[in-house]
Amino acid sequence: MSDNTYHLLFLCTGNSCRSQMAEGWARELASQDDNEWLAVESAGIESHGKNPRAIAVMQQAGIDISGQESTRLTDEMLERADLVVSVCGHADENCPALPAGTRKIHWPLDDPAKAQGSEEEIMQVFQASRDDIRHRVNQLLNELKAGTVR
Repeated sequence: MSDNTYHLLFLCTGNSCRSQMAEGWARELASQDDNEWLAVESAGIESHGKNPRAIAVMQQAGIDISGQESTRLTDEMLERADLVVSVCGHADENCPALPAGTRKIHWPLDDPAKAQGSEEEIMQVFQASRDDIRHRVNQLLNELKAGTVR
């Protein structure tokens, strides 16, 4: 990667659902133009493992996130990051102090893993979450390219 690479880090409580989907969408959407400008990671305050429903709904959208790992946040990840996007309140509140120059934004996303009901109802919640995350990531990438991130 070049020196002009922008480092984007999605942060969640357990790096099992929302941050994993955001990472997958960012990789996919950035690859549709010139992905050399972007490096994407996701991590959790803790590591809870990968959620099979998140993998399944992303697969429905044609994106394979099964090779991504559930990773615990490290100081090195924070040092690399130009922007940290927290995708849940717990991660937002418990995010360690960021290095000088690293920005943070917060997306207050509901946790689809807490959905209850039939399997079909739970999967609908995961699909809605996936689609919301796609929209947010697409908007963020457009803002990053335009230099207008809030």
